[in-house]
Amino acid sequence: MHADEVGTDVALVRRLLGGQFPQWAGLPVELVPSYGTDHDVYRLGDQLAVRLPRIGWATEQAAKEAEWLPRLAPHVPLALPVQLAMGHPAEGYPFDWSVYEWLPGENANGTIDDMNQAAVDLAAFVRALRRVDTTGARPRSPGGRGGPLAEHDESVRRSIAELGDRIDGAAALRSWQESLSAAPWDGEDVWLHGDLLPGNLLVVDGRLSAVIDFGTLAVGDPACDLLPAWNLFTADSRHRFRAELEADDASWLRGRGWALYQAVLALPYYWDTNPGMIRQASRALAEILASHAVVT
Repeated sequence: MHADEVGTDVALVRRLLGGQFPQWAGLPVELVPSYGTDHDVYRLGDQLAVRLPRIGWATEQAAKEAEWLPRLAPHVPLALPVQLAMGHPAEGYPFDWSVYEWLPGENANGTIDDMNQAAVDLAAFVRALRRVDTTGARPRSPGGRGGPLAEHDESVRRSIAELGDRIDGAAALRSWQESLSAAPWDGEDVWLHGDLLPGNLLVVDGRLSAVIDFGTLAVGDPACDLLPAWNLFTADSRHRFRAELEADDASWLRGRGWALYQAVLALPYYWDTNPGMIRQASRALAEILASHAVVT
């Protein structure tokens, strides 16, 4: 998926474990199928998972999660990943890597029984996350999630142009411009997951159970976590999600802008390499364009 990605396999995982965590080296190792883009994940026995970054930009996630997820977890109503150990470069593998408790469940693509209940559950998670004290949080990186949408104007327009006739570029630009024109966030920065896509939500017995992959965890504009409105929900459940979060018109437009940004940047980048991500982004973009003239 990436020009400079690092390959992994079961044999590498076994060597890394044998050298650094021999207590787990004898457990079965199996690659977890996923359309995730930053890490390879291996199930380790019944209770553990090994996560190996496949690209340089993902290498700080494990340290971020080790620092912040134990502080956030007691305050939110869905389970979060629990990191047990941090491994280091070895055996020709160049990055830090990590071992986590295994979280059961399937991702949220087509596995939720009641979408309105899911809207309530996910909104409760987002509200709780927003309430957590941000003292000590690192300042947002320039261009990171949760800042002004205008920081991404050039990249969004470039991606839409690159997609050409694969999408309705004129409609995408109109929607993007509406979001850019929305009143900016002028409140206090809050905690954001920043990437609440279906692949980062786990479902057990038809109901949301956990949120994973906090690589984009940051503080900023709460509208960024409205992403699921177009990536997961439709019609009634979308309205329910908005109502639960009491999102005003400007926040809703900015949230839709974040969803469009994610979709149009993903589409040209992964078009030939990641069919799952293309299905997800195409679905989100279709939802956005179907509703781009409707704020309420």
